[in-house]
Amino acid sequence: MSKEKIKVYLYTRVSTSIQIEGYSLEAQKSRMKAFAIYNDYEIVGEYEDAGKSGKSIEGRIQFNRMMEDIKSGKDGVSFVLVFKLSRFARNAADVLSTLQIMQDYGVNLICVEDGIDSSKDAGKLMISVL
Repeated sequence: MSKEKIKVYLYTRVSTSIQIEGYSLEAQKSRMKAFAIYNDYEIVGEYEDAGKSGKSIEGRIQFNRMMEDIKSGKDGVSFVLVFKLSRFARNAADVLSTLQIMQDYGVNLICVEDGIDSSKDAGKLMISVL
């Protein structure tokens, strides 16, 4: 009997200026999918906000849909994968408050390029310092 895979969501975001810097939606997705395969995670949802600022989570339709899906528990996810913490949010208060809500529902954040995993003590420290 094989063990059940850990379920994850992918979240990608670009603002118009960041696309030029090599963080296109496709580049983010490709890197996160490779990370998920390497770690034997099952991707059960993908959320994408194109042309949206990271300064606030307001107006990020897919981000807010993902948060509602986390709260509903419909997919039983353990992690949200993002390319970098800056793709999740740029405002420290938003990062911390959103992460707390996620963790209240048993979901943690992995920032693939930054090497941050909020389920680990070092990851929690990194996020609180940033």
